[in-house]
Amino acid sequence: MKPYTEKIPGTEITFNMVPIPGGKFMLGSPEGEEGRLEDEGPQHEIEIQPFWMEEHETTWDEFKMYALKLLRELRSKEKKLTDRDTLADAFAMPTAPYAISPISYSKSSKPAHPASGMTYYCAQVYCKWLTCLTGRYYRLPTEAEWEYACRAGSKTAYYFGDDADRLDEYAWYFDNVEEGYEKIKQKKPNAWGLYDMHGNVAEWVVDQYAADTYQKRKAGELKTSFVQPKGGFGQIARGGHCDDDEAANLRSARRLRSVQDWKKQDPQYPQSIWWVTDAPFVGFRVLRPLKTPTPEEAALYEPIPEVWKEYSEQNLRE
Repeated sequence: MKPYTEKIPGTEITFNMVPIPGGKFMLGSPEGEEGRLEDEGPQHEIEIQPFWMEEHETTWDEFKMYALKLLRELRSKEKKLTDRDTLADAFAMPTAPYAISPISYSKSSKPAHPASGMTYYCAQVYCKWLTCLTGRYYRLPTEAEWEYACRAGSKTAYYFGDDADRLDEYAWYFDNVEEGYEKIKQKKPNAWGLYDMHGNVAEWVVDQYAADTYQKRKAGELKTSFVQPKGGFGQIARGGHCDDDEAANLRSARRLRSVQDWKKQDPQYPQSIWWVTDAPFVGFRVLRPLKTPTPEEAALYEPIPEVWKEYSEQNLRE
């Protein structure tokens, strides 16, 4: 495996993909780690297959150019659209301040800033679009893949060690940001060359949250390395974010569960499925597995279609 640069067809927008070797590691945090939460244990061994991961968080440059410009060009050229492309009919960049937070909206015009404020579903659809355009399979990382990549072989609270006083060298968080998240790649990367795995924006991962996931897997009750997404709320974001005022929330093992309050100010809630108005601190980065999955395998990493068709009804029940 070698690093490579992906260019979004029809644009000059590029991003780098970093090879991550396969291996085994201990998922979760050890008892006694400062700031540890109960849902981070017990630690248990997980085997990870090789993959490439985006060097940095997906930026507004990538997100806007793909979601808006390219799909409009496809229509203007009267090309036949795939089922995935037609999802763009429901997608449009919102106007401030109603659909996304003022912070996300103001940052969206700045180059090299993480795209943020999108729902888990929106991030998933972006990955589908990217797959269609490039011909290479992209998706969100699983929770285990994300932590494995973040740790980069480390066993400490952060990929650089246990000393939270060093966070300023590696992460954007509450103590060192002026207003919201910052430009990518301004802090030191981890040992595998990934930037901003701690802080800046929290990153969506595939898994549905459950407090006892690690307990069930350790006991042999859960055989898979990830929990299939179900839709609604309760997905996981990793890495901590710029609004975190506790260093412990940026640890490699920290799990952040999405909640209904992330859409508290959305005037279109519960119908809106694209933006989380009150979570300008959440974004994502893409992953490409070394082995391209079959359609059946790929479907396991995506929200269940039937659930998303009834998105508003599910959210109202929660």
